[in-house]
Amino acid sequence: MRYNRRVNAQPDPHYRALVARDARFDGVFYVGVSTTGIYCRPICTARTPRRERCSFFGSAAEAERAGFRACFRCRPELAPGQGSVDAVPRLLARAAGHIEAGFLDSHSVAELAAQLGVSARHLRRAMEERLGVSPQALAQSRRLAMAKRLLHDTQLGLAHLALASGFGSVRRFNAAFVARFGRPPSAVRRKLTAGERAASLALRLDARPPLDWSALLEFFAARAVPGLEECSAGEYRRVVTLGGAVGTVIVRADARRPALWAEVSAGLVPVVAALVPALRRLFDLDARPALIREALAQDPDLAALLRVRPGLRVPGALGAFELVCRAVLGQQVSVRGATTLAGRLVARWGEPLPARELRELSARRPGCALTQQFPVAAQLARATTAELREVGLPGQRAQTLAHVARAFSTGPLAASEQLDDDAFARALAAIPGIGDWTVQYVLLRARGAPDAFPAADLGIRKALGGVSAKVAEARSARWRPWRAYAVMQLWASLSGAAPRRST
Repeated sequence: MRYNRRVNAQPDPHYRALVARDARFDGVFYVGVSTTGIYCRPICTARTPRRERCSFFGSAAEAERAGFRACFRCRPELAPGQGSVDAVPRLLARAAGHIEAGFLDSHSVAELAAQLGVSARHLRRAMEERLGVSPQALAQSRRLAMAKRLLHDTQLGLAHLALASGFGSVRRFNAAFVARFGRPPSAVRRKLTAGERAASLALRLDARPPLDWSALLEFFAARAVPGLEECSAGEYRRVVTLGGAVGTVIVRADARRPALWAEVSAGLVPVVAALVPALRRLFDLDARPALIREALAQDPDLAALLRVRPGLRVPGALGAFELVCRAVLGQQVSVRGATTLAGRLVARWGEPLPARELRELSARRPGCALTQQFPVAAQLARATTAELREVGLPGQRAQTLAHVARAFSTGPLAASEQLDDDAFARALAAIPGIGDWTVQYVLLRARGAPDAFPAADLGIRKALGGVSAKVAEARSARWRPWRAYAVMQLWASLSGAAPRRST
């Protein structure tokens, strides 16, 4: 949402949220203060400015375009983003997603527009009219936000930091940073003690409260693939392959605020700018719980569930191919059976974690058993159906897995990240052996589609009283556009667990 920058046109609800430091609006808008030239999150602990000094913006990039600099106290670069359902056209949502993942660090606006099926002129005009900034300005804001984050929280050298943030050179990085913040990067660098310096780096990932980390851990723990993932001692650990880089991440909850800390190994430092949004999607950290609760609580039954577990998120995935494979492996077997099959698949076709990463991981977490990467599509596409059956799959499911690997390797899903949800769903449904349940499940987790709803799911139907898929689909209409969050509440209701505390 874009806000008028004229002070006398600002809506009072935003100022009331600022005075209250209301966390529900964290990342939804930013406030620029005319007397300081600084812009802040609405939760900033600095003294609240007078009303006539405030200008409100729908994004950090728009505040920066108006000449404001980011606050060093509340750190706007850490604010949670907007959820998947917002008043933004689908084209702009897809464009912003590509830019957030670093597409413009190595490609032009024309190339981005071509991927989205529009002209560069149309894309620029649409973004400026709706978001208030150009594609390049949004990309520059993202690079500088990442650089500021890394300056605060890591001891990376400036050359490595510039490249990790998406800048092509240290000279360009220094010039852009001074122009935006009025001081060189070296002046911002936080001084760490020698004991805090390590090969890995820790990233803070803020969220809007409440955040039920225990529920996320339980979900991932039940599905953890041996060699690829681990959950224990309040941590989620896994091997990550991203943009040609390989490493490990260890994620835990922040004890003082609704946030997570991600400990990232050295191998993933070059792609940290793309890793941050990927982790935010994995743990659904940009969700807006208050907005979702307001919509779903209109159903009395869901309202009761929301009171018990108000902080449930939709667990994501680090790649559509991986999740589709795991969904196929899980057809007609238990969750435990599916993870066993996935472990065999990873052990046979997954590349081993590089020796340097293994040594680093062993030093950080002795006894940690992360050893393998998830196979890439091209690796599985070379496997025969007979070889795939050797992991314990029946013939039909082995054939489906082979079709999936070919579709993601050289077929219509080879560039799945460039497809919108509808096109992705059509291409996935066209694969033999892939039904509506798999399509909706993958949309829900791998694509972050907030309205995805696998109506045929046995757990959903059981939670609704043993109804048919048709009845479940009809009843879900009242939960739109947040049906994915209704799914999480229904699945959680089957556990019968006592209420848990959310952070």
